Amino acid sequence: MIETVVPARLGASFRWLLGSSWVSNLGDGVILSAGPLLVASETRQPGLVAAAWTLEFLPAVLFGLFAGAVADRVDRRRLIVVANAARVGVLGALVTTIVTGEVSIAVVLVAIFVLGTVETFADTTTSTVLPMLVAKRDLGVANARLVAGTVTLNQLAGPPFGALLFSLGRSYPFVVQVVCVCVSILLVLRIQLPEHGVSEAGGFRSVGRDMREGLLWTWRHAAVRTLVLTIVTFNVTFGAAWSVLVLYSLERLHLGEVGFGLVTSAMACGGILGTVSYGWLERHVSLGNIMRVGLVIETLTHLVLALTTTPWVALLVFFVFGVHAFVWGTTSSTVRQRAVPTQFQGRVQGVYMIGVTGGIVVGSVIGGAVAERWGVTGPFWFAFVGSGIFLALIWRQLAHIAHADEEIRAAAT
Repeated sequence: MIETVVPARLGASFRWLLGSSWVSNLGDGVILSAGPLLVASETRQPGLVAAAWTLEFLPAVLFGLFAGAVADRVDRRRLIVVANAARVGVLGALVTTIVTGEVSIAVVLVAIFVLGTVETFADTTTSTVLPMLVAKRDLGVANARLVAGTVTLNQLAGPPFGALLFSLGRSYPFVVQVVCVCVSILLVLRIQLPEHGVSEAGGFRSVGRDMREGLLWTWRHAAVRTLVLTIVTFNVTFGAAWSVLVLYSLERLHLGEVGFGLVTSAMACGGILGTVSYGWLERHVSLGNIMRVGLVIETLTHLVLALTTTPWVALLVFFVFGVHAFVWGTTSSTVRQRAVPTQFQGRVQGVYMIGVTGGIVVGSVIGGAVAERWGVTGPFWFAFVGSGIFLALIWRQLAHIAHADEEIRAAAT
């Protein structure tokens, strides 16, 4: 069974990386529902709820490229450990305020921003480790295994568990995440990486110069550039709708706290279907068409959610959206990792993260303002119209997305 799930050819260090990722995803999944519920327990103002969503992603916009440059210069394993240790400290302080009754919406918002900052360094650096451990021909398989953990633990098992823990006590989900992050750190320490970082370059190099090089490399590579431009535009509309998702679930669908966890679980179930079908899709459908169909699904998702008040209809829509989200994530990760040289992995990932989170931050600000004026369905209407316009504008460009190394892809399939 182990050989089937994690083939030996991927190496022992990949198994430690996978274990660390899965444990960390469980903790993050618990917070995926508990975090918004904590915010909603302190305020029901759509603007503040959307602000929490914004602050979660804003650090990646501010520090993403810098974090990528640092990841390309230092020992990546050590940087992951230090960043995750900082997460433990922040979470511990948040738990203390909840237990002592000193927590407030201001404290929660500050904690979200600080956690987002250290997670930017941890996540950016972690994404650079996989291409150092696995051959290019196996990156598709390795990414599928990592994303499988995200789907099953972060999105399927974690959110309902987190919502249940939150209903028992507001501090419990955050204590569980502290434990998961600590275990994740211990597993990362077992990973053995080849030589990398600043020692290879020799001499002093400006971080600003490194950051400019990352931007130029991304812009000059057609496939990666198209991915970044696409994710920016669609994350504006996605961020607008999802910024008030907890209010949509509680007030529009009347699902309750535990029911809110089922929203993410429905998307995770769709992700499992995407996991099973991805190999077939990659062999039989061009990447451009995969992404076109996915973005059509995303556009229609906003429309149906804006119209329905029926929970089972909404959960079905979230299921289909989960299929799209998994396929998109696996495709974009594999394209980048096959195309980008090791010495640029951190910086290009930083650029991509800025695109991902920058769109979400802009969208969440819009979503909060729209929800204040027109209610919780307003952001979904905005997302539907905006997605339709963006899709029409980039439709032809999606055909240009392709693996940079077609021979390796052919050999892998």
